[in-house]
Amino acid sequence: MARIAGVDLPENKRVDIGLTYIFGIGRSNVVAVLKDAGVDGAKRVKDLTEEEINKLQKQVEKFKVEGDLRQEVEQNIKRLEETGSYRGLRHRKGLPSRGQRTRSNARTKRGKRKTVGTVRKEVVAKTGGPAGGETKN
Repeated sequence: MARIAGVDLPENKRVDIGLTYIFGIGRSNVVAVLKDAGVDGAKRVKDLTEEEINKLQKQVEKFKVEGDLRQEVEQNIKRLEETGSYRGLRHRKGLPSRGQRTRSNARTKRGKRKTVGTVRKEVVAKTGGPAGGETKN
């Protein structure tokens, strides 16, 4: 089993796909890593030799990945929140911070829909409160 940057790569995947399991390594970075390491991306991870794994490990070390990258992202968000910027406030409230609409959509950030109903007249009569914005005379 190939282990690079503290991540076990899936055995039956191609190397170019398997490397994307490392946080911070995407498809465009994979191309550069494979080119510099001189490894064929079409090979399966289980077919890699120890020498090839070591070459890939050295190339991946050039990038900020996994724990270091997660920590940096977390610090950036914390900085935005502390300075009170608009983006920081959106992060704090758990809303989209890049200008997306929230009236409809934004389910990933806002969570499952919660239906908000109206108050019935019988309930209002029992509690004695105003219904639907009406004021007492």
